[in-house]
Amino acid sequence: MNDTAVTSSVILIIAATLRLATPLIFASLGGIFSERSGVVNIALEGIMTAGAFFAVLGSYITGNPWIAVLFAIAGGVAFAALHAYLSIHLQADQVISGVGINVFSAALVGFFVFKVFGTPSQSASVASMSYPKEFFSKIPLIGSLLAELNWFVWMAIILVFVTNYILFKTPFGMRLRAVGEHPKAADTLGVSVYKIRYAAVILSGVLGGLGGATLSIGIMDLFREGMVSGRGFIALAAVIFGNWKPKNAMFACLLFGFAETLQLYAKGWGLGIPQEFFAAFPYILTMLVMAGFVGKTKGPAANGVPYKKGQR
Repeated sequence: MNDTAVTSSVILIIAATLRLATPLIFASLGGIFSERSGVVNIALEGIMTAGAFFAVLGSYITGNPWIAVLFAIAGGVAFAALHAYLSIHLQADQVISGVGINVFSAALVGFFVFKVFGTPSQSASVASMSYPKEFFSKIPLIGSLLAELNWFVWMAIILVFVTNYILFKTPFGMRLRAVGEHPKAADTLGVSVYKIRYAAVILSGVLGGLGGATLSIGIMDLFREGMVSGRGFIALAAVIFGNWKPKNAMFACLLFGFAETLQLYAKGWGLGIPQEFFAAFPYILTMLVMAGFVGKTKGPAANGVPYKKGQR
């Protein structure tokens, strides 16, 4: 393999890593907002599934992928709001609520796919997000890499820094972190614990919906049952691996994205390793990360603990 071919392969691998890490980055940022406020969000898997489907539905109805993104956000917010209501208002067990929403989302979306598209597990192809490859390819040095990306990659990277700024540089972020660490003290100082937690979980719905849209109209042009395929849980692992910090979580997502990229390219490398190993590699890596970092990272003190106003 000559130098040009090697360079081309490296560029394709980096670009694929960025594309595949993007839905994880969106979902992990959503998880950070939710868990920093004290609400465990196992429901990210279901929120991403809803976002992926409603993005396709929006594109199918309007023919406009940008409007479809709003559909994805609305779908993610709807399921996040349900999780917020169960976890905050009704004070249900947050893990059970999240698992229930994951199951409900998959079932409801499966029903809608059949009703709208007439097929049991896959939608029709729709207009996906266009991207000016020709324009970016003309940029010196890095043009060949930028041409292989999509708009969602750019949005995700920007939102990492926006999220970091919101959490650590704004009054809202300070209140959100206070609610996640010591809700009673925050309440005593006049901060509405319920409102902050609702806002944080709704934000997780916005970001999780974007993560789902990345899969269905960013990377692909259709919805397929099982396309989220555990990415919501991998995003949660990235949150823990990143110690509930946006930039760290992004790097964790890039690691998982690289693991997923390996399974796409490994088949052509002739390594003699069963393809099933590479298909399972992202999930094996997730388990190893969880085993290695759980207990070594410190999450918000009140994460997963329902708050009752006036409770002593």
